Amino acid sequence: MTRISDLLKRLEQSGIEVPRKIRDTMENTDVEMFSDFDTEPFYSDRPIQFMETIDGKIKTISAPHMIVTLLHHLELNSGQEVILIGSKGGYLAALIAQIIGEKGNVRVLDQCDESILHAKERLTHWPTIEMRTLESIDVSPVAFPGEFNRVLITGHIENLPEWISARISEGGFVIAPLGPDSHQQLVKMEKQDNELLPTDLGPVCFGPLDDRKEQNQMISPIELADLLQLVIETCQDLDIIEQQELNCLQDIIAELHFLPDDLPPLGEGELTPSEHPMFKSLIENADSFVRFWPILQVILHPVLSEIGFENWIFDDFEGLE
Repeated sequence: MTRISDLLKRLEQSGIEVPRKIRDTMENTDVEMFSDFDTEPFYSDRPIQFMETIDGKIKTISAPHMIVTLLHHLELNSGQEVILIGSKGGYLAALIAQIIGEKGNVRVLDQCDESILHAKERLTHWPTIEMRTLESIDVSPVAFPGEFNRVLITGHIENLPEWISARISEGGFVIAPLGPDSHQQLVKMEKQDNELLPTDLGPVCFGPLDDRKEQNQMISPIELADLLQLVIETCQDLDIIEQQELNCLQDIIAELHFLPDDLPPLGEGELTPSEHPMFKSLIENADSFVRFWPILQVILHPVLSEIGFENWIFDDFEGLE
């Protein structure tokens, strides 16, 4: 059994549905073709880096469980046209292209020129995949097809742009992570009787679709508490958290709610993250929930990257993964 086959089997055992056509496609597609970085975490169901931009932005391929979830909810069939906004290194486009076959078409849009170039280099012999730079998620690309049947957005946005919602065909839908930087809901919006009907697919934490808009934002104790609550809910949904671990995280959340409002902002002054009252308890109790550090990394990483600490958890706790 290959590593990807073993991983997909574990995902099924954890309750994630892996349809046969998605399984076959992932087993036939090496993620190593789409990243020059270490892909080992991918086989532990974690996101992996596929590139770093000139200005230091880290671009990632989603964790396998999320890829399976997205593909499953896209309800792909042979001959469809799929709009993919956010390249994910070209890996996701390659999977979609194989599922919809030679009569289908994948149109990849990304606001990062470097990401598009990376994907083009990895997909030079894929005639059914088209790629182009998207100037802004808020503005429709020039000379783009009139109606959309399947749209997948792979970075978080606050609201669905009008040019997308207005052009979803009857019975078609868009899947997108909607919400603020710290956490979002994965939402599937289907067009029925000229109205988009939303279905909530659960809490997620995606990076921003347009990281050019990132600004320094100081996380507050209450915001960190909310993120830890999201960790608890995610682990409960997956049925992987024990009572002792749950109690420990809840104690930390309670401590965060009692911290004073006039704390120095994280990322300013002489305090390191490990010395800051907001994170001190989290670090001191790390051994109590070491199994969840990969989930914590994924959920906290977008916020920490805003203030320059994107490598802190990854580096300091690498041995715990």
